[in-house]
Amino acid sequence: MTTIAAKATTVKQDWFVVDLEGQTLGRAAAQIASVLRGKHKPIYTPHVDTGDFVVVVNADKVKLTGNKLTQKTYYRHSGYPGGIRSITAEKLLEKKPEELIKKAVTGMLPKNKLGRKMVKKLKVYVGGDHPHSAQAPKPMEIKG
Repeated sequence: MTTIAAKATTVKQDWFVVDLEGQTLGRAAAQIASVLRGKHKPIYTPHVDTGDFVVVVNADKVKLTGNKLTQKTYYRHSGYPGGIRSITAEKLLEKKPEELIKKAVTGMLPKNKLGRKMVKKLKVYVGGDHPHSAQAPKPMEIKG
């Protein structure tokens, strides 16, 4: 028996569209990250980008359970002394809901060059419209 390893040149990448209206953030982000990595395909290879493109619509209508809206805090640092900034999930959802989705999915991807390449295949939009209709994305259901 032989194990077949996928090659980057032979991988066919599809497009999926996900509607996050009423969906839980963590559950949706985990399934989106799995599709970006390519774990839903039988040719999945950890060191090759076998994943597909994912278009996320209605990012502003995602749900957070418990007290996460008020208690979850995102931090960033400018690199200068005293340059730490923080924002709660509630304010981030109001200001930039697409960033909330990107941060959740990015945290579930590998922290290397391959992970950064996978994040580029994630397209997040606030409303129900997206400019990727020419790629004919297939609808993807979020389970759970």
